[in-house]
Amino acid sequence: MSTTGQCPEGPQPPLFTWEFASDPYPAYAWLREHAPVHRTRLPSGVEAWLVTRYADARQALADQRLSKNPEHHDEPSHAKGKTGIPGERKAELMTHLLNIDPPDHTRLRRLVAKAFTPRRVAEFAPRVQELTDELIDGFAGKGEADLIHEFAFPLPIYAICDLLGVPREDQDDFRDWAGMMLRHFKPGHGGGPRGGVARSVKKMRGYLAELIHRKRLEPGDDLISGLIKASDHGEHLTENEAAAMAFILLFAGFETTVNLIGNGTYQLLRNPGQRERLQRSLAAGETDLLETGVEELLRHDGPVELATWRFATQPLTIGGQDIAPGDPVLVVLAAADRDPERFPEPDTLDLARRDNQHLGYGHGIHYCLGAPLARLEGQTAIATLLRRLPDLRLAAEPADLRWRGGLIMRGLRTLPVEFTPEFTPE
Repeated sequence: MSTTGQCPEGPQPPLFTWEFASDPYPAYAWLREHAPVHRTRLPSGVEAWLVTRYADARQALADQRLSKNPEHHDEPSHAKGKTGIPGERKAELMTHLLNIDPPDHTRLRRLVAKAFTPRRVAEFAPRVQELTDELIDGFAGKGEADLIHEFAFPLPIYAICDLLGVPREDQDDFRDWAGMMLRHFKPGHGGGPRGGVARSVKKMRGYLAELIHRKRLEPGDDLISGLIKASDHGEHLTENEAAAMAFILLFAGFETTVNLIGNGTYQLLRNPGQRERLQRSLAAGETDLLETGVEELLRHDGPVELATWRFATQPLTIGGQDIAPGDPVLVVLAAADRDPERFPEPDTLDLARRDNQHLGYGHGIHYCLGAPLARLEGQTAIATLLRRLPDLRLAAEPADLRWRGGLIMRGLRTLPVEFTPEFTPE
């Protein structure tokens, strides 16, 4: 498997095949060089512009002529409903930060920021560490594990449930619903059991409505109670808005962290020199290399391959290409973050890279609100794995691993590993 990203000669490599999903970087390098703003038909049949160069991507992410509201999509009938989360409209979950523009976006983000504060995330660090250790305890004595299903997937689910205030006895239901979404949701792709995702969304919506009602009567020190409290101080956050925000924090938050942990651990196992350097740093009690290292993992093979949908509201030009009103625009973060015009030796993993203003969590007013939590979970998970299982190694050939076929997210289906079993005294 190549991850050089070097621009291949000849015709354009195919996009959105299973081979492309395994290693999209050579195709993105070709696009950056030959067609940096490229119109293509997605597997779902929707036509969209792909933006692949860093400078163009950064411009597009901050351009308010590109709306997040799907109502601006000048879509033909065959494309109806293929650019969002299945079932979110029917479940009245559309009013979240990924679907709206200013001034509504400004109001909602300000309200959510009152509840989802850096202090709340920082105070949550001990619980993230506790969850991390509990999950590793579950497989450390076996000498083998699938790090996706046994570790990277459950950690952010249980963490966001705790943060939202979902009682422990209900958290396995959330895990089941999230698992359905992870298995079957392929945004931008045709086919697939989208109905299963919509059913999970409907169940989650019903549960959140009930939970919000309970938190209004008996508030706690949790994020949903914080959202309700913020709405009760002059500015208005409706119950639908509170439910939509809780839903998108779970939906958008958990898979990005699954992929950050999975992709990041995989790249460390593929780059033993960098991994050993990080282990030495951790053993010395240092945190600098862990912090820059997680940023480099986000840049090098990040969890979000393409930014979520944008739609032109008026004629505009990106990278010399004219975009018509109503056209969908997809910013390819994975391509932009390996642009040699911005990052020296972009295909090399360098955990100590300092000048690293990657776009892994976006840019502009839609910069990911949950980035501090994802960073906390990613740093805690990777550091604890390397400390507790120091000889962690792949238990499969890289060419045999399978990546989930999708459009927005990039992540492994499984990550089988082996290690010396951790001795636990009786």
